[in-house]
Amino acid sequence: MQSQTKRSVTPDELDTMLRASAGVGCRVEAELADGWFNTAYRVALDDGRPAVVKIAPPADVAVLRYELGILGTEAMVYRRIAGLPDGEVPAPSLLHAGKEFLVLSHLVGTPWDKATDSLSPTVHAALRRELGAITARLHTLAPEDGRFGYPAAESALSATDWRTAFSAMVDALLDDAERWQSPLGVSHADIRKLVADGGYALDEVTEPRLVHFDLWPGNIFVHLTDDGEHARITGLIDHERAFWGDPAAELVSLAFGGDAGPDSDLVAGYTGAGGSLDFGPAFHHRLALYHLYLGLLLVIECGPRGFGSDHLAFCRRTLADSVARLRSLG
Repeated sequence: MQSQTKRSVTPDELDTMLRASAGVGCRVEAELADGWFNTAYRVALDDGRPAVVKIAPPADVAVLRYELGILGTEAMVYRRIAGLPDGEVPAPSLLHAGKEFLVLSHLVGTPWDKATDSLSPTVHAALRRELGAITARLHTLAPEDGRFGYPAAESALSATDWRTAFSAMVDALLDDAERWQSPLGVSHADIRKLVADGGYALDEVTEPRLVHFDLWPGNIFVHLTDDGEHARITGLIDHERAFWGDPAAELVSLAFGGDAGPDSDLVAGYTGAGGSLDFGPAFHHRLALYHLYLGLLLVIECGPRGFGSDHLAFCRRTLADSVARLRSLG
């Protein structure tokens, strides 16, 4: 995906960066072009290990407020996952964290979105149950300081309660919308009222948990047996947009890969691993707010990314659907 936030480097420049910071050089094998924000390369390190290098946007490139420092968020998440019992949440190993880039171990397998056509309904259902269990274990991670919000961004985007933190997260996006003159199709005042009306539901969330918020199939690696009869999840990637918040928010991106309702394989795996999702009226109100948040994010990021009109139109439809869903709640 082409984006104005992506930083292009030559193989020699990348080798020099790694030698100066990590003490090991590399040979570039391919650019991994699917990402929308960072640049990523598959490399072979000088010691023979296969790895992936993720490079943050240049310091002078405009990004959204919540995106400031999110490479550090991803490094933090990999460290926290590594502290869980082995294999509870499969993910790449963090080999090195530099100021401008991360070096990650190379995962076995294929992104789920590229493997979908090879999955039988039985295998897909089993993977969704496994994903639910992995997500429940991810949600056991809590912030050391007890605060909700973005861990690496400015302190204004975190708070001691979820209603305040989430409202600040929305306000930051609306500030970005004004900066980029993003065509939301709904007034900022109406957005803020929709969030305020859901305050009672947000107040039910009293314990912050790690929320990936980008668990669409492209960020989940799976490995299939040669006969296609069995598969397993080998890793979750791209944790940079993670925040401390309400586990219910995870269902927004998880729904891109299949049913995420109360009777789904995903939720069966989640609850079977000890997770809890009540699916009551307040839960559904919060879930609608998180769809609104994603819709805002998708539209507003089109500005700094430089995405074209077709993609913007898709994002605006997503936002309009989320606003309609919230308004239907009365």
